[in-house]
Amino acid sequence: MKYRVLVPLGLVAYLTSGIGEVFAHHSISAMYIQDKSVTIKGTLREFLWRNPHSLFKVEVAEENGESHVWVIEGAAPTQLQSDGMTRTTLRPNDQVIVTGRPGRGVAGDHRLLLQRIERPSDGFTWQGNSN
Repeated sequence: MKYRVLVPLGLVAYLTSGIGEVFAHHSISAMYIQDKSVTIKGTLREFLWRNPHSLFKVEVAEENGESHVWVIEGAAPTQLQSDGMTRTTLRPNDQVIVTGRPGRGVAGDHRLLLQRIERPSDGFTWQGNSN
């Protein structure tokens, strides 16, 4: 009888403690092509400083006159900060050059996993690890 109460209570405690979130995290190699890099140049539209990953939105003007917004998944704020970036380092309308691993989505998917971001106007560069 004692176990009929303890097991369900333990399960509820486990599910509500957040431990289960660890298993929900996506695999980088499942989401992005690891042996390919893409470089884009455009205008930073949004920079979200958040956990578990920062997020950048960059508008890129194509040669044919169309523009696309690329969504770039970056490192966690603690990693960005340890490498010299703050939540105010990059601002909307900054011209940036971004290099990253392309997403595995459908053709025309505009996603990257951040490897490097540069702001040519003042020479700012953030370089993540190569993995």
